[in-house]
Order: sequence, then structure tokens, then C-alpha cells
Amino acid sequence: MAGTVLATAPAQAATPTVTASGAFMFNSTTGATLFSKAADTKRPMASTTKIMSALVVLQTPGLNLSRKITLTQTHRNHQTSVSGSSAYIYVGDKLTTAGMLNAMLAPSGCDAAAALADAYGKGTTYTARKTNFIAQMNAKAKALGLTNTKFDSFDGNSPTKNNWTTPRDLAKLTRTALKNTTFAGIVKTPYAKATATAPNGNPRWYTWKNSNMLIRPKTDADPGYAYPGAIGVKTGTNTPAGPCLVFAVTRNGKTVIGVLLNDASRYTDAIKLSNWTFGSQYRMPMRPITDNED
Repeated sequence: MAGTVLATAPAQAATPTVTASGAFMFNSTTGATLFSKAADTKRPMASTTKIMSALVVLQTPGLNLSRKITLTQTHRNHQTSVSGSSAYIYVGDKLTTAGMLNAMLAPSGCDAAAALADAYGKGTTYTARKTNFIAQMNAKAKALGLTNTKFDSFDGNSPTKNNWTTPRDLAKLTRTALKNTTFAGIVKTPYAKATATAPNGNPRWYTWKNSNMLIRPKTDADPGYAYPGAIGVKTGTNTPAGPCLVFAVTRNGKTVIGVLLNDASRYTDAIKLSNWTFGSQYRMPMRPITDNED
């Protein structure tokens, strides 16, 4: 089924079709809708949830990005209990808030997400703090006018099946997040890095491959897509949500943001929509690429 064209696209191009159950793409500057398919239908969003988790942290009053956060066994237990993607941070290592944001957004670490929720939630116990952090996420959604969005987790692994959004809401959220230079810098980086302090006081260096293959280099060692102008932003995959992708592309001063929910061909469709919007002819790599990441 083709999506609905609601704004100007190249006249010679046929309206794309996408595999996604829900999709939306708009011009982030003008707000003009470019493509829409079930854009206002609520769906689970998997790890794209972490866009809001990052925004809550980044908009904390008096935020200190150098604040140290320790990855605890509780955080590791959360990641393993939900079978979530991991940044593979050693228990006991201390990372700055900036480093932990890199660990959550680039490799989509659920361990890092738990650590951030624990650090930036309020309460006397881990349970209380993560509950408060999720409440902050919902308050932020309300403040942004995301009326079809609700969170019950900080990483998209929903314990009550009340973690959902729409493609339109998620695109609006992403537009706000990309205005933050720290967020924008992380999500466009193919390989994120951080230095931690190990329990023995020695430094430990981490490098994480960004789970978003649109921005990764197209080499034999790392068969990404290196899509021209891609600037992020977030992947997500779990059983209820299916493969999800939020992407953004900037060319010639124009930025578009797209959302694909439950899309087994998320990269093919993201490139198809971007080619169509910009009137470009980028071709998919000839060699097969395995999309086996978050």
C-alpha cells in the first residue's frame, strides 16, 4: 500500500511504497508532511524510546555532562532480564553523563539507559527513581504536545504494554531532540567513544558501533550504507514493535525526518523515501547486508 503524499515531491517520481506498518516523513524546518502511512496509529516503538530518555536527561535543569555515573549490577540485571541490547559496560565502571548518553544512543545500550534513569530519576530506591524518570518522560511528552504517546519504560522494553507512540509524534519528538547539540552530535557519529574509570581507578576506553547503518561507512570491515546527508538518529527492535527506524537526512539546507515502525525493510525504505524526497539516485550496496542489530 502506498503512503499518502501531502506535500511537494519530485513530480517525475512515483509515490513510494513502504513495508512499514506505520510511517511518516516531514520537513523539519517547515513542518510540511512529505509522506504518511497510518501516521496517527499508536504502535510500540522499541528502543526509539531512548530518544525521549535522552531528552529528559539533556533538559535537566543545571545539567552537568561531566557528572559521573556508576554502572551497577542492578543496571546489568535489568538489561539481561529484558534481553535488551547492551553497551557492555563493566559493572563498577564510572562514566560521565555524556559517556553514558553515548552508550545508550549509539549501541542502544539498555544497561546505560537503566543507569541514566537511576541517576536522573528522583527517589530513595532504584524502583522509585526509574518510576519517577518514566513520569518525567510522560510529562515531557505532554509538554511537547505528543498526545498519542505514552511511556512505561525508559528503553522500550515495556512491562505493561503501555509504551507506544505514532510515527507523527515520534517525528515531532525527534525534531526537538535534534535541536540539542549533544544529542545531534551523538546520533550522527558512526563510532561513539567514552573513557570510564574502572573500580581499581584505572581508565578504561570504550568504542561503540552506532546501530544505525545509514550513517556507518560502506567498507568491507563495516558494511554500512553511508547514506549521503544522513545525520541519525535511532534504531529499535523487539518482538512487539518489530524493526523500527527514525532517520534524518540533511542536504542543501533542507532536513527531513522520517519514522518507520514495524518495518522489516527499514533501511531499504528509509533510502527509498529519502531518494524520492531529494530526487536522488543513491543505489543500495550490491553485497548483502545483514540487519541483525537493535
